[in-house]
Amino acid sequence: MAAKKSPIFDTATTLGKVVAFFGISALCGVLAAGMLVPVAALAKTGLTTGNSIVSALPSTFEKLPISEPSRILDADGKTLASFYQQNREPVKLDDISPYMRKAIVSVEDERFYEHKGVDPRGIARAVIGNLTSSSRSGASTLTQQYVNNLLVNNQELTGSQESTISGQKDYAAKIRELKYAVAIEKEMSKDEILEGYLNLVLFSGREYGVEAAAQRFYSIDAKDLNVQQSAMLAGMVQLPNVYNPINNPERSLDRRNKVLGNMYRTGVINQKEYEEAVKSDLELKPSVSPSGCSSAKDNAYFCDYVVNTILSDDAYGKTKEDREGLLYRGGLTIKTTLNSKLNEKAAKDARNAIDPNAKSNKDIHSAIVSVQPGTGNILTMAQNTEYGPEKEGEGSSTYYNFAVERSKGGAGGFQGGSTMKPYTTLGWLTEGKRMTDTINAKKQVFQPGTKFRASCLPGGTATVGSKWEPKNASRGFYRRMTVDTGLYWSINTATVQEAYRTDLCTIADYTKRLGVLDQDADNGQPGPISPANPSFIIGSANITPLSQAAAFATFANKGEYCKPRAITGVTDVTGNEYKVDGESCSQEIDPTYVADLDSTLKKIATKRVSKGRVEGPIAGKTGTNNYATSTWFVGFTTGIATASWVGRLDGKASTEQNSLHGAMINDKQAPAMVDSSTYAAPLWVAFMEEAVQQYERKGFGKAGDRPDPKIPETEVKTDGEKEDAAAAAAAARARAAAEAARKAAAEKAAEQARQRAAEAKKEAEAKAKAEAKKKTEEAKKKAEADKKKAEEAKKKAEEAKKKAEAEAKKKAEEAKKKAEDAKKKAQKSSSSKPSNSSD
Repeated sequence: MAAKKSPIFDTATTLGKVVAFFGISALCGVLAAGMLVPVAALAKTGLTTGNSIVSALPSTFEKLPISEPSRILDADGKTLASFYQQNREPVKLDDISPYMRKAIVSVEDERFYEHKGVDPRGIARAVIGNLTSSSRSGASTLTQQYVNNLLVNNQELTGSQESTISGQKDYAAKIRELKYAVAIEKEMSKDEILEGYLNLVLFSGREYGVEAAAQRFYSIDAKDLNVQQSAMLAGMVQLPNVYNPINNPERSLDRRNKVLGNMYRTGVINQKEYEEAVKSDLELKPSVSPSGCSSAKDNAYFCDYVVNTILSDDAYGKTKEDREGLLYRGGLTIKTTLNSKLNEKAAKDARNAIDPNAKSNKDIHSAIVSVQPGTGNILTMAQNTEYGPEKEGEGSSTYYNFAVERSKGGAGGFQGGSTMKPYTTLGWLTEGKRMTDTINAKKQVFQPGTKFRASCLPGGTATVGSKWEPKNASRGFYRRMTVDTGLYWSINTATVQEAYRTDLCTIADYTKRLGVLDQDADNGQPGPISPANPSFIIGSANITPLSQAAAFATFANKGEYCKPRAITGVTDVTGNEYKVDGESCSQEIDPTYVADLDSTLKKIATKRVSKGRVEGPIAGKTGTNNYATSTWFVGFTTGIATASWVGRLDGKASTEQNSLHGAMINDKQAPAMVDSSTYAAPLWVAFMEEAVQQYERKGFGKAGDRPDPKIPETEVKTDGEKEDAAAAAAAARARAAAEAARKAAAEKAAEQARQRAAEAKKEAEAKAKAEAKKKTEEAKKKAEADKKKAEEAKKKAEEAKKKAEAEAKKKAEEAKKKAEDAKKKAQKSSSSKPSNSSD
C-alpha cells in the first residue's frame, strides 16, 4: 500500500502548489544571488533548508562527450556510411542561421541574454500558471535545458537509471539542475551555451542538433535556414513527435506560426518578415541519412567487413558492447583502403555474371575481391547480391559476405579447387626441382594405406585413408608430361604426382605463410590447412576469396606477402588517434621460385583466359571443384590481384545434387560441363579490363636462375625422433638393397636377352644364306633350261628358214618353167593363123 502524501507536499493540491511556489522561488533567490553570498548571510533570510540543499550539491559536473555519428570513408575520403544512435553533426554558432538562433531564444527563453542561468521571473510566471490551471508549464531557461540535455547524455553513456526527463523530475533533481545552470553560466559565454544547446537538443526521431534537423526536413545546411524554416524547427523542440511536420503537418504549421508570432513580438523580425513567413507553406524537402552499412549500397559488404573488424578489436573497447557504443556514439572517422568507384564496377560486373533476380539463381552467386600487392590494401570487395535480409525463395539479398571468414560476416569459404595447385608447384621448386622436369601423370588410383611424405606428421608420412581416385577433366592427359604442362592444363594427376614426390608439409606450410586457411579446420573455426589429407593439394579445403587474392598478390610481389587490411586510420572527435594495423609485409617465398611459377601462370592468364582483352603482363590460375559448385579465377598484375568466384552458397558441398553441370543459371541451361571458363574467368576479365589501367603493370621477373634447394632438417633431439630416424634409415637401406637387387636382376635379364638376340641373329643369318644359295641354284637351273630352250628354238628357226628357202626356190623354178611354157605356147599359136588382108 502506497504511503499517503502530505497535502503540504502534494503538488496536486492548491496548498501544495503554494508551498512549491514559495519553495522554488526561495531556492531561485538563493541561486540568483550568485552563489557567492556566505552561508551565514543566507541564514538571515530564513532559507536555511533550501541553502543546505544547494550547498550539498557539487558546483559542477563532468560533461561527457555528446553522442556523434561515426563515419567510414573510402580511400579518397568519400563517406561510405554513417553510424549513430543519435544523428548529429555539431556545427559552430557562426554556421547556424541567425534566424534559427533568434527563433529558439524567442520561443524557449526570451530573457536568455539577461539572466544568469536561472530566471526567477519565469519561474514565478510558470508557478502562477500551474496554480490556476490543471496543465503544467515549465520555466526552464535555455541554460537549464542545456544542463538537462547534458545530464541525459551522461546517463545514456553511464547507463544510469536516474530520470532527468522534464515532467518526471523531483525537486531535488530540479534544484540540482538550477545550481548546475548557474555554474555553467560562470564557465561558458551565452553564445557558447546557445551553440551547445542547438547541437545537443532532440528535434525528431534520431535527429539531434540543428544541422541534422535542417538536413532531415529541408536538405540544407543549418546556416541556410530562412525565417519560416527556423521557426518550424524551433517549435519542434518542445514536443518533437507531436510537432513533426511529416507526421503532423497541421500541428507543425500552427506551432511554427506561434513561434513566428513570438519572434515578431520580441522584435527579432519585422512585420513584413512575419507576414511573408506565416503565409508560406511548410515547404518540406525531406532527406534520409540512414545509419549503418545498408546506405553504402554496392560498398556495403566492405563496410560490413570494416564494422566487424572494429567490433572484434579490443583497441576500441574491452567488450563488444563498449565497442558498439564507441562506433555509434563516439564520432569516429574511419579511413579505409577501398577504391569505391572501382568497387561499384566490381558489383556491376558480379551482377552481370550472375543475375541476382533470375529465378534460377536463388542459390547461385558471384563475388569479386581485390588486394594491392606490396601493401595488402583491400581495393574492392563486392558481390552480386544486395546487402540486407534474405528474402524467401530469392537470392537477391543477404548479409553474408562471400569474400571473408565467418567472424567478419562471411559464409565460411568455398573449396578452392585448382587455384590451390600453385602451392604444390612451390613445394616442388623448393626441393630443387624444375618446371621442365617430367612426371608420369598416368596413375589415377591410390589405394588405402598409400603413404605420402610429410615430415611434420608423426612417422613422417601422410596416409591415404580410403581409396582415392583423382581424375582429370580431359581424358587425353593420363600420360607423361612436364610440370609446366601439368600446371598449364590444370591436370589433377600431374599435381598429385608432384605432391607424391614432394614433402606435403612444405606445400601446406606455404598456404599457412600466405594466409590461406581452412575455414573448417577446428569445428567451424579457421586454421592452417593440414597435410594429413593429401587431397588438400587439389582444393578440398574451404578457403576465402580474400585470402586467395592476398596470397596471389604475393606471386605478383616477388614472394613478399602482405596481410590484407581495410583500415588506414581511426580518429575521434577530439582528435584522439586509435592504433590500427599498418602495412604488414614479409618475404615468404624465394623470388626465383616465384619467377618460375609466374612463367606458367602468365601463360594461363594470357593464352587461356584473357586472350588479348586484359593488358598485361598478367598471370593467374583457374579453379573448379567437383560438380563445379565452386568455380574460380585468381589473377594479378604487379599492381592489383583479384579473385573472382561463382558457385553455390547453401549447396556448396561438391555433391551430384548440387552440380552446376547443365543446371539452370541466369534462367538458361548451362553447358554440360561448367568450369572456371564458363562464368568466373569471364567475370575476372570484365572487371580487370578497366582495373589494370589504374595500377602498375610491370614484369614478373626472369625464370630460370635457381637457388640451392632447401635441405630438410636432420638433427635428432629426442628418443622418439631417434627411433623414427632409425626406422627411416632402415627403411632406406631396405629400399636401397631392393633397388640393387632389382637392378642386378634387370642386368641379368638384359644379358640373357642379348644372348638370345645374338643366337637368333646367327640362326637368321644361316637361314637367310641357305635360302639365298637355294634361290641362286634354282635361278641357275632355270637359266640353263631357258638357254637350251633358246638353242632349240634357234635350231627350229634355222630349219624352218631352210625349208622356207627350199620351198621358195622350188616355187620360183616352177613358176619360171610355167612362164617359159606359156611363152612357147603363145609363139606356136601365132604362126599357125592366116594373115588378114584387104582390098
